[in-house]
Formats: sequence, C-alpha cells, structure tokens
Amino acid sequence: MIPFPLRFLRLLAQAAVFLSGVLLAMVGLRAAEPVVFQPAYAAGPADNPLKGFVPYAGQGRDFPHSLEFNYLPLASMMNGSKDFNWAPMEHLLDDIASRGCQSVFRIFMEYPNKPSGVPEYLVKAGVKIREWTNSNTQPFPPAVDHTPDYEDPRLREALKNFIAALGARYDGDPRIGFITAGLLGTWGEWHCYPHTEWFASKTVQAEVMDAYETAFKKTPVLLRYPAGENDHAHAANGHRKFGYHDDSFAWATLGTGRKDEEWFYLAALRNAGPAAMERWKTAPIGGEIRPELWPCLWKKEGCKEGQDLARCVRETHATWLMESSTSRPLAADERERALAAARSLGYELQIVKATAALQGRALEVSVTITNHGIASFYEGWPVRVLAIDSAGGESGAEMAFALKTLLPAATDTQAVKLDLGKLAAGEITLLVGISNPLKGGKPFRFANVDQDRDRAGWVSLGKVEMP
Repeated sequence: MIPFPLRFLRLLAQAAVFLSGVLLAMVGLRAAEPVVFQPAYAAGPADNPLKGFVPYAGQGRDFPHSLEFNYLPLASMMNGSKDFNWAPMEHLLDDIASRGCQSVFRIFMEYPNKPSGVPEYLVKAGVKIREWTNSNTQPFPPAVDHTPDYEDPRLREALKNFIAALGARYDGDPRIGFITAGLLGTWGEWHCYPHTEWFASKTVQAEVMDAYETAFKKTPVLLRYPAGENDHAHAANGHRKFGYHDDSFAWATLGTGRKDEEWFYLAALRNAGPAAMERWKTAPIGGEIRPELWPCLWKKEGCKEGQDLARCVRETHATWLMESSTSRPLAADERERALAAARSLGYELQIVKATAALQGRALEVSVTITNHGIASFYEGWPVRVLAIDSAGGESGAEMAFALKTLLPAATDTQAVKLDLGKLAAGEITLLVGISNPLKGGKPFRFANVDQDRDRAGWVSLGKVEMP
C-alpha cells in the first residue's frame, strides 16, 4: 500500500503532465506561424464593372465592355404631372442587364432629327416649343431641333416631379451604373448653342440640380459642365456632389489658356474652384470621345486633330467614356491599342499581400489591396474572403474595406477571422472576391494572375493546412 503523501504527490505529478500536454497543444495551435501570400500582378480586364468604354445599347458586342448607354425621351415616360410610364426605362435596363452590363442613360427633351421629347400633356397645355434647324451637329448634317420654353412654370414643375419619381423608383438599382443629368438643352447636354439665349436660366438649372440631389443618394448623377460662381451660362455646381461628364473628350478637354476656349472641360473645372478640381476623388468622371476622332483614334499614326487621349484620361481621372469606333471591326493592332486605352480608365485593384494564421479552429486572414488605376472604385461593394475545404465546405466573411476611399496609388489592409469549425481537417483554399449586385453581371476581377484560377470571380490566395 502506497503511503498517502506519496500517492498524493504522484497524482499531482500525473495531473501536471496532463495539464502541460493540454497547454502545449493549445500553444501549438495558437502559435502557428502566419502563412504569407504575395499574389502576382496581371493587368485587369477591359470589361471590369463600372469602367471602360461604353457603346450604345446592343452595340459593340465584339469588344469587351461592362456598361452600355442610351437616350430616352421624357415624353415616353410622362403622361401627366404625376402620371409616369416606366415601361421604356424598364425595357432599356433589362435589355442591357441581359448582357451582364450596367446602364448609363440620359433623358432628353430636345434632340436634333428626333421628335420633341417634351411630354404631350405640356404641349397641349400651351408650353412653347421653338422649332429650328440646328447646325451645331458636326460631324453630322444640320437637323431640326425642338427647344421648349425652359422658364415655363408648368415645365419646371414637371421636371421636379419627374426627377423625384425617378429617384424614388431607381436610386440604387443595380442595373444602373451612372446617370447623366440630361433633361436640359440639346441632347440633354445643358446648352442650346448657338441659341444660348434659349437655354434654361441659372434658376431653372439650380432647381434641376436640387431635385437630383434630393432624389439620388446612391446612384451617381453626372453633370455636363463644371461651373463656378461667375460662370456666364451655368449655375454654380463646384460645391455640389455630382460627378461630371466631358462630351467633347480628347477634343475640348485640356485647357489651352485661350479666352474663347474657357468652356473646355479642364479649364471650366479650374474655374469652378478647388472643390470641383478634387471632385474625381469622391464622384466619377465620364464622357464621350468626340465622334470626329472615331475613324482615326486607334490607327498607328493616330489623329491629326484633337488632343492626346492618354493625357486627357490621366488629367481628368475618367472612369468611363462613350466610344463607338470599337463597335466596328478593328485590325489586330488597332484592337490592342483600344483595349489598352479601355483598361487605363478608372480603377485597377490588385491584392499585393495576404497572410493567414490558424488560431485553434479559427483562421485570421489579412489582405492588402492597392489601386494602380487613375480613379477610385466608387461603389461600396463588399470584399469577401472565403475558405474552402477539400470536400467543398465553405466559410466566408466580409472585410471592412472602403473601396470608395482607395485613391490611385493608395493601399489599405484589413483583417477578418473565419470560423473553420465546420470545415474538414486538411488543405484549405483561400479566395478573395467582390460580388456584382447585378444578377448575371460582369464579375469584378482583381489585377492578379490567380484571378479566376479556382473559382470564377475570385482571386486564389493559396492554401493552408488545418490539423
């Protein structure tokens, strides 16, 4: 029989061995060295969501794109002061979405060579319409235009009612990428040149801008012209939150210093003030490459007229541009130049580093993203990390990235902890992705070699072993 003190000491020793084993096991799990991944760079695609070249709806199918554009007349959607027909808008949005693209649209009341876009009920009520031949239509021939009396109180009330209803129905709709404010002026471009006296007064312009700011909190709205307090034609907008679209891109974009060319986009932007100059940091910049440049833009010798496209892109920080020359067949070298130009627009996000460290049955994942582009990604789409075991089991979590604030050359790192409790032991594959909220929309792709390697729409970081 073992004496009690000796037996007690032996039990203590056994307990100490057991506890030390448990502690060692716990330390072993928690002290695992992080696995470091350094994903390699590869150029982002030309059809990443919400950037690149923008053809008209249904065109340009042989050239990669994620946005399509079209006009709609206000008359087709407004039957009365508060009586709206959304069928034309629904058809446009659904048609474009069926190709995995988001829409850019503009609503007009006057468009040369088209019937008046003023709602019929306003015409019957006596709103004045001026019918005239517009010669400011180059490179297309002069055409009949219909300019309404923008100062008529009935028309002004209709515009405010329409914008409010449009926002109530469509603000944040994933089918929509960007809205150009439209409604005023020829083609909805906020001018009636050469009859500048017929254009909407600054009071009417401010009413339209106020209505858009009230109605749209999510979907970006872009204005045609930056304007300062002393602008001769346009109501001041440098203090507002709108983006801008330059519809004479690479033709009248860069400032020249000439008095008669102060309407050129960057000159107007400077005159609109410091806040407008910084607008690209918080709101998207778009536009249209001037049609005169379409025939020569991608040729080796380039265009004899116009301005340097690459410089215009860099200095404006443009995210998207309407461009119709890519809707025609291009020679191989022309196509490569066009693809490079499309890729140069907007954001380009790369995962440059990631780490993964086991902590028991949890995995702490850290991801570092940098922006190689010339603009931000202006949406708040979530970044997610996903762990997949060998049997297909998954565990995922959203990361706290604020991509809107990731300016060019900026880098951000975020970490999240994944619960691996339901995953099988063994090899775990780690992925990172951003989901497009448009059902069937073009996938968001990082500028990484291992984008789509293991799963479409996701970057593969690598593998870790889970005991």
